[in-house]
Amino acid sequence: MQGRHDHPVSHVCFRLAIIGAFGAPFVLCQNTIALPRPHGSGANDSPARSDFRVDSTVVLIQAEVTDARGRFVTGLQREDFQIFEDKVEQQVRYFSAEEPPVSIGLVLDFSSSMASKFTRLREAVAEFLKTANPQDEFCLVEFRDRAEVSLRFPALPDSIQTRLALAQPRGHTALLDAVELGLRQMRNARNPRRALLIVSDGGDNHSRLTTLEVEKRARESDVEIYAIGIERRILIDLADSEASMESSALRELSRQGGGEYYAAVSSRDLPSIAEQIGRELRHEYVLGYIPANPAHDGKYRRVQLKIQRSPGSPRLWARWKRGYYAPAE
Repeated sequence: MQGRHDHPVSHVCFRLAIIGAFGAPFVLCQNTIALPRPHGSGANDSPARSDFRVDSTVVLIQAEVTDARGRFVTGLQREDFQIFEDKVEQQVRYFSAEEPPVSIGLVLDFSSSMASKFTRLREAVAEFLKTANPQDEFCLVEFRDRAEVSLRFPALPDSIQTRLALAQPRGHTALLDAVELGLRQMRNARNPRRALLIVSDGGDNHSRLTTLEVEKRARESDVEIYAIGIERRILIDLADSEASMESSALRELSRQGGGEYYAAVSSRDLPSIAEQIGRELRHEYVLGYIPANPAHDGKYRRVQLKIQRSPGSPRLWARWKRGYYAPAE
């Protein structure tokens, strides 16, 4: 998707708190960011006054839009979107449709249960990396009995594939600890858009953290979470039941992270699903607004995104993170 703004931009320096599309606020002090210039401004005009307020909170929403067949929809304009915060409509002040660089954390299951699927896992990672842009950066979190960061930002795709070629699956499954470690690693990422890709085939049986603890951290983060769970068709024993419970946990983590959960009924599905997720990360709309509620109370704000279509137009679906925590004084 080619980069596009709905009108030219000027650059203004000021202090503001920015809340990313997926949660955690951060502050830019005397930084330069792109702000809209009014329509009709010439290249030689003096910089236009912005209606952004000093010390404002700017919420950025990243959204993916698909049609009834799951195909990505491009070409939408700012007027096609409505944003509501706690049911109050907000004024969309920034709009962009582009393919930005992404910081991606791979959280991969290297436990013994993956032994028969490890070749497919390597293939899946290779397909995913083929969709990368030169400006993307990566880190790798692997988990067995415990989670560890084997490659830190800014790891290159070749380094990741070399690590997978040498790795041997063994041990238990500390999945939840690995997700939390991946979220912490994303604090070192350079790109504004950040995502985790989790691949696992079984229930967590070796983590210190609970599902609720990790879900809370996912909700508070500014990281999209995509997960692939290799599911069994029939539950025949306790281990399978635990795997089913873990797939539910991965679904909820993905939902809290504004991403998507994909169920793979066979390891053969892994490469195609990974390639699909890679393409999803390349299609996004970014919308920004200053909340009508200016309170810095640290409370959770629910965000709703609607796509306005003319009568008779095909129905479209949007995916975005459903809320954020306001900054606290």
